Amino acid sequence: MDGLIWILVLPGVVLGGLAQSWLRKSVMRYSRMPLRQRLSGAEVARHILDSRGLFHVAIEPAKGVLSDHYDPKGQVLRLSETVYGVRSIAAAGIAAHEAGHAIQDAEDYLPLEARSAIVPLVKAGSTAAPLVFFAGLAINSSAIMWIGALMFGASTVFSLVTLPVEFDASRRALVHLESLGILSGDGEMDGAREVLRAAAWTYVAGSVAALGSWAVYLLLSRRR
Repeated sequence: MDGLIWILVLPGVVLGGLAQSWLRKSVMRYSRMPLRQRLSGAEVARHILDSRGLFHVAIEPAKGVLSDHYDPKGQVLRLSETVYGVRSIAAAGIAAHEAGHAIQDAEDYLPLEARSAIVPLVKAGSTAAPLVFFAGLAINSSAIMWIGALMFGASTVFSLVTLPVEFDASRRALVHLESLGILSGDGEMDGAREVLRAAAWTYVAGSVAALGSWAVYLLLSRRR
């Protein structure tokens, strides 16, 4: 059974490492390439949001690297230190991606709403699932182990629902970067496309890892 567990877990680990490496290299490469339009990440996001009438969505700096995110509750777009005031192809692509999430929110994009709806369940499940599962393992209760495995399944569903949300945000980002003239020429568009594609693969890797881990939980539950 140990060999089977490795088969289930290893693909996510390997793919995750490769995706993170690709993302770091892409961001590093295109962070050194300035935009011809000389817009910062915050200015890119503001331009895109205003073009869609989302004047109420605030843009704030956030601490850390790759900590960029959109907060649907506060309707605030937060950009990391390497994006907010930086005038590069990478910063433009990342900022546009987060603006894409704000546009999704404004349009009531169903996958985003579904993901937001299961966030409380995922937070509770990700914390409690291992405790419940291993408690069942300790007392040799397959029923409790199954409960823990099913609770962990919420995290797996969340990672799968995340994929269309992220892919769509990147698609929206590229459309707006080109249509608004923020990026000019194939070189700048290709750079932004590579950064967003690399970022997307980190979510794919996360889904593969989540599926593998869930499969291990289910396998161990069946073997008891």
